[in-house]
Amino acid sequence: MRMGMGLLLAFFLYGQSPSQPVASRPQPTIDDFKKLISSFPPDDQVYELWRFWLVGQPSDVQRLYEKEETKSKGLDLYRGELRTQGDSAAEIERKIHIIDKDGERWEIERWNRTLTSNSPRINWKPNVFLVEMVKDRKPGRALDVGMGQGRNALWLAQQGWDTTGYDPAERAVALAREDAAKAGVKLNTVIATDSQFDMGLAKWDLILLSYVEIRENANKVIRALAPGGLVVAEYFHSDNGGAPGGFADNELLRLFEGLRVIRYEDTEAVADFGMNQTRIVRLCAEKRP
Repeated sequence: MRMGMGLLLAFFLYGQSPSQPVASRPQPTIDDFKKLISSFPPDDQVYELWRFWLVGQPSDVQRLYEKEETKSKGLDLYRGELRTQGDSAAEIERKIHIIDKDGERWEIERWNRTLTSNSPRINWKPNVFLVEMVKDRKPGRALDVGMGQGRNALWLAQQGWDTTGYDPAERAVALAREDAAKAGVKLNTVIATDSQFDMGLAKWDLILLSYVEIRENANKVIRALAPGGLVVAEYFHSDNGGAPGGFADNELLRLFEGLRVIRYEDTEAVADFGMNQTRIVRLCAEKRP
């Protein structure tokens, strides 16, 4: 799980009503947010407060954290923010160390906490676009990237797909395994980050990218698709300021331009994360046989 992808959780953790339109949702104050996370471990609070700050930054600042070669620039900007808050130089470096070196651990813990929560701000049913795109498709080998608690992977397995899912959130993956056992279906699960999981070459008949890191995975997905295989992807549009990492007009299309587009949508719909009516982008594309 990459830091940039995980930022989408800020979209629904701040306590707005799911029925409230994105554009009209009031943003919480820093004091409100500090109260919300007051029960978290101290280092976790440091990480969450950095995320809170980042959500309010322009998209070009948010994207600095998506790549190792630009992350240091982003951290320097946050150092400046901490200085304006009155932190000493030593305290600033302590916080930066937590964000930089321990951030992935706290990100995984955040997903563990959220994906086992039964939160009303998450769609716990299979993704609607996925269901529509594969309903007449002959089942084969499917990969669910960032499977979480398995809502999509379990549904695919129930439809006859030989399904594998991976995610670094071990408690969420354990829940997926339990649900698969209860349903009596086979589900292959792996606890791994994007960088740890090897998708292989020409291996999968379907790869799902549902509200996960897409930019960094796109080339790997194209290589990993078997001839005739599908990629199904869905994420927020960049117009949605509450979800960092959103896609600009036609950006998602360009990432998979070597594939044959089955369907592309830039539309208003209820997002799986946040459960708000907002602008999202969806793509279903096929690797030519």
